[in-house]
Amino acid sequence: MKKDRILLVDDDAELRTVYQLGLEHHGFEVVPAATVNQALNLISTQSFDALLTDLHMPDPADGFTVVSAMRHTQPDAVTLVNSGYPALEEAMTTILLQADEVLVKPLKLARIAEIIRERLSSPSAHSSTPRERVAGILHRDVNPTIKNWVSRVEQNEELAGLPLSVEERTGHLPLLMGDLVRRLRLPPNAKVPSSSAAHDHGVLRHIQGYTVAMIVEESRILQVSIFNTLQNNLGTVDFSTVLLDVMTIADEVDSQLKQAILGYMAPLPAKAASLAS
Repeated sequence: MKKDRILLVDDDAELRTVYQLGLEHHGFEVVPAATVNQALNLISTQSFDALLTDLHMPDPADGFTVVSAMRHTQPDAVTLVNSGYPALEEAMTTILLQADEVLVKPLKLARIAEIIRERLSSPSAHSSTPRERVAGILHRDVNPTIKNWVSRVEQNEELAGLPLSVEERTGHLPLLMGDLVRRLRLPPNAKVPSSSAAHDHGVLRHIQGYTVAMIVEESRILQVSIFNTLQNNLGTVDFSTVLLDVMTIADEVDSQLKQAILGYMAPLPAKAASLAS
């Protein structure tokens, strides 16, 4: 009878041996890996029914990397993460939506074997939801992002105090979001263009009576609203690229803020020319 194959990833040699012997005792075929590179090589060259990986090897990102690789290469495999920090269980369960379950150490090997069998016998309990890049999510959910931004701005006494129509308040946002999505889709090392929409936004905000501090605040709120959209899409976001994408978002929003401030501070003749063009 064919045994279910488990890829066991842990940099602690003693624990790795204990887990391997224990799981083999419970009827599994276990293939051990001591490093992320070993695990990635095995995932790309062999087939497995399940993955059991430590979260810290020695960095938490290592666990994310292994889980993401298994989910993308062998999406039908059950993926389990071992964490030695009970306080992180709920957070990890949310963050590691690419994993099927977070196991908090210490957990008896008999229980681990039971969990693996339960997962293997109930494929429907194992999610293989297609993953989306951050750019795709933000492009799809631009309207909910703007709606969230408006809600937050309306709660800000200073920003809401300016008597602007919805169009006057939000007209720039689709353009800025479009620039952000294009930035996220640029290939590595590509030249990053400045946002002319952000510059024009700064010009308009000066005419509308904003202060520099108010422009900074609405930019901060935009970033919060963008991350709120990502939070609402954790079930589908592609975690293999999310860290780089988040850094790109922060950099682009800061760059747009800089362009807005430059537009705000431009001489009045330049402002008039900008609006007329």
